[in-house]
Amino acid sequence: MTEEFPVWWYTAPAIIRTFLEAYDFSGKVIVPFATSGGSRLGRTAETLQELVPAAAVKDGKLLNGRLNAGELKKWADSFEN
Repeated sequence: MTEEFPVWWYTAPAIIRTFLEAYDFSGKVIVPFATSGGSRLGRTAETLQELVPAAAVKDGKLLNGRLNAGELKKWADSFEN
């Protein structure tokens, strides 16, 4: 599962936290990413991991500016089992 959202003060907004708390993500891999131009991901992965302890939350990536398709594919492929 990928999770795209705006970054608000270096973490996911409340609506994302509410969504994650409402469902069972046991055994799932969550990779947060954002297209924000203003904030970095900060502690986003750590915060999300606390909300879904039975899931594996990977370090995400800030995807803003010019993206090289090859580099983006390599990053996405790095999460395959």
